[in-house]
Amino acid sequence: MTKTYEALAKAVTDNGIDTMFGLIGDGNLYFVDSYIRDCGGRFISAANERGAALMALGHGRATGTPGCATVTHGGALTNTVSALTQGVKARTPMVLLCGDTALADRDNFQKIPQRQIVVATGAGFEQLRSPQTIAEDVATAIRRASFERRPIVLNIPVDFQWLDADYTAAPYRRPSQRALVPESSDLDDAIGIIAAARRPVVLAGKGAVDEAASAEISKFAARLEAPLCTTLEARDLFRDEPFNLGICGTLSHDLANELLMEADCIVGFGASFNSWTMGHGSFSKGKRIVQVDIDPSQIGRFLRPDAGVMGDAGLTANLFGQWLDEAEIPGCGWRSDDLARRLADFDPYEGIADPAPDDPVDMKRAIRKLEEAFPRDRVVVTDGGRFLSEPWRHLRVEHPRDFLITVALGSIGFGMSYAIGAAVAKPDRKVLHVTGDGGFMLGGLGEFNTAVRYGLNIVTVVCNDGAYGAEHIQFRNKDMDPKISVFDWPDFARVAESLGGKGYTVRTHEDLDTALAGLGDQDGPVLIDMRLDPDEMPPLL
Repeated sequence: MTKTYEALAKAVTDNGIDTMFGLIGDGNLYFVDSYIRDCGGRFISAANERGAALMALGHGRATGTPGCATVTHGGALTNTVSALTQGVKARTPMVLLCGDTALADRDNFQKIPQRQIVVATGAGFEQLRSPQTIAEDVATAIRRASFERRPIVLNIPVDFQWLDADYTAAPYRRPSQRALVPESSDLDDAIGIIAAARRPVVLAGKGAVDEAASAEISKFAARLEAPLCTTLEARDLFRDEPFNLGICGTLSHDLANELLMEADCIVGFGASFNSWTMGHGSFSKGKRIVQVDIDPSQIGRFLRPDAGVMGDAGLTANLFGQWLDEAEIPGCGWRSDDLARRLADFDPYEGIADPAPDDPVDMKRAIRKLEEAFPRDRVVVTDGGRFLSEPWRHLRVEHPRDFLITVALGSIGFGMSYAIGAAVAKPDRKVLHVTGDGGFMLGGLGEFNTAVRYGLNIVTVVCNDGAYGAEHIQFRNKDMDPKISVFDWPDFARVAESLGGKGYTVRTHEDLDTALAGLGDQDGPVLIDMRLDPDEMPPLL
């Protein structure tokens, strides 16, 4: 007869979860031990429960599959609240296996209303009902995470652990996606708008980043003779396309801004059309908007489209192209040799002089050096902070799943944990993690040693302006003293070395060149403490 803790480990493994992040405690220690010892699972032990849950989110974002974490009860669960909220707002599937105190033990110090706490974050809650329902309950949690695109917490009473369980594997099998594009007046309207457009642009968002969808969208844009662009979270989806405008929104480069303003129609696939993507409204003025999304709740969420089409991104793009062919509608003619040449020749760094070796390091030129120094197939993870504009604009990746942003909650301090999750998911890739000094102190410091313990290939660049930069600039803008936003931090390079990594202090561009030159010989985590002037930071758009 199998014990409940052993059956839990088997159920998780039978559902294809081979990596789990977490901390052990009374509510999950035997289950984690069995997962490692009996099932051959990989367990990454974090320093903090919030970090563990964030690692699972980062792992899931990097792989495109639900991440998995486990914590015990009480304060361990409350430590994950901000991570669960981040996962909900970022629409990221994740399963959190959480211990719970025994129902009869009402005076336990760690007894809290776990269901209410989880539900308050927006995450889903599943209760392990009995030792005999383990296979079904674990599969249900994974199914819900996959289709609801949010974290699901499976609550596991501690007093079940040593009870007998008659376990029979019953893993969740994701059904084949047989998406359809139903006939509707919206579909007819969309085709009419597209056929009439003279300066259309095709936009792809996070909901269209899989290979099949992106190929069909690219094919449709070529048939329409329209340029392509993406949202921030789908960046570089069309990296090698000659008519790629890059990011659409407040982060667009100057030439993209010019062309987007000229457009008379935007056809978006899997994109939310939020305020930042629409340049705070400037890109939607005078344009017809077609929004395609398989999730009807996303259509019109931020902007009311002229036509909202519910359907799979790739299938809908293919259908649009078929209708253009059937009606013998010619392409709009916007694609041209001249446009391709303008895009190929555009230099986003034009007018920015190369630095002298002893010039103080600055964000714009430092990010350019990072872009050039790291291999093309790197993974980029950004924390939250005032420094973000330059990394988001200029640090490119091979595929959107290699670009992880952590600000759905508007918080700082999540980046290090996301970077660990991504590094575990892609051990053969170098992970570039860009954070601020406040974010590193808030969430990176505790988990840097986790990266060291597992020998992960992460380079953390701390954009250290010695302040909470967003607050510092607000004081400056009001001609007020920013003293309370300024901090005398420790020497981060020495801290990194005391935690088992390698550290560099960078004050000049020569220092940065030295640090980047040393990365090729370094195994394990590296920290580059980049000292910046808080009054010279570029604006966050």
